[in-house]
Amino acid sequence: MSKKIYLLGVGRNTPVSMDLAIDCGYEIAGLYHYNDERTGQMDHGYPILGSFEDLLNSDIKGLNFMLTMGDNEIREKIFEKIMNKGGIVPTIFHPTAILSRYAIISDCGVIAGPYTEIQADTNIGRNTIISTNVVVCHGTTIKSNCFIGPKALVGACTKLEDNVFVGQASTIVSGKANVIGKYSLVGAGSLVTKSVPTNVIVVGSPAKVIKRRFEDK
Repeated sequence: MSKKIYLLGVGRNTPVSMDLAIDCGYEIAGLYHYNDERTGQMDHGYPILGSFEDLLNSDIKGLNFMLTMGDNEIREKIFEKIMNKGGIVPTIFHPTAILSRYAIISDCGVIAGPYTEIQADTNIGRNTIISTNVVVCHGTTIKSNCFIGPKALVGACTKLEDNVFVGQASTIVSGKANVIGKYSLVGAGSLVTKSVPTNVIVVGSPAKVIKRRFEDK
């Protein structure tokens, strides 16, 4: 019997998350939007039940939730509120994902899309999204609230600090980029050949810092 799950965030990535949830044996019970503008509408055949505020003002203890938004900071805030109210954000791996028996994966909020490979001795923290066709090489640590875009390659023995965003089709080179600092963003298609400081945006091949990401971090 499938388990019911509620999806938070209604946008372009929502049907991708729907596919993943269904492929992993969940029954989608409904959706929640960030505000109440779409309450009562349908999205891909599922009802939008209310806003995040509506949800968090109700009894959610023991219910399953999937967070679909790519913004790490928004996802972190909602994740913590759900956890504090007794909700469950399960770790969900697509059936085609390859997961080493020697990997350590948080059982709380990790999402891995189709054809992703997680190699041996990796350690992945909670509330992290790993998209389709990503390779996370051996010995790598990805901390909490990160997002790894489609077809990215994270090289061996790299450490991604909390709230890192890695853009699609980017490459973080093994033995060169040892640390990607907290809150930093790697632009799509970038080739990262050295460590990245905290709270910056890097782009290009080789990737270079172009600016600070957040002024308040």
